Amino acid sequence: MASTINSLINESLEMARQLTILADQGEERCDDDGCAVLIGVVRDCAYKIRGRAEQEREVHRLRGRWELSPTSAAHN
Repeated sequence: MASTINSLINESLEMARQLTILADQGEERCDDDGCAVLIGVVRDCAYKIRGRAEQEREVHRLRGRWELSPTSAAHN
């Protein structure tokens, strides 16, 4: 079960990374206030997801339930 949860944590970190990239790309193209608000929401969600996933990863590490794999090593 730990590997399933670890996979969820890694997928969450990847999702946060993709949301950050999307926000960066949106900032480059944004030309109105509504778009800027949306970009802010996307970036905020990315930060929240990343922060929570990093907290969970650390808890798993401390409990010895974090299994290092090529996927998880990329997110360390």
